[in-house]
Amino acid sequence: MSSVAIRKWNYGHYSSDNYGSHSQAITIGGITLYFSYNTVVGFEAPEYGERICENVWTTTTGKHLNWLEPDKDRRIPYEQFKQELTKVIDKYNLTA
Repeated sequence: MSSVAIRKWNYGHYSSDNYGSHSQAITIGGITLYFSYNTVVGFEAPEYGERICENVWTTTTGKHLNWLEPDKDRRIPYEQFKQELTKVIDKYNLTA
């Protein structure tokens, strides 16, 4: 079995480590998923590049989205984001 690089980190800019778990990212091979709490709000994949969703959640998640993509015009609509994320998850068999 070949090894796959896996990395987890905090992309957030919290002044306290107590909140770092709220803005986590994980890379598995060439795919990166960005989480706000337990929700994927952005991803990077070879066929899409970086994709960050518009904010349809809370102001805290909005802060996380601003860290990922400050330009709101570059974020994609929620329905489009869900469709593209589903395709990536299915393609790379990232479901449990």
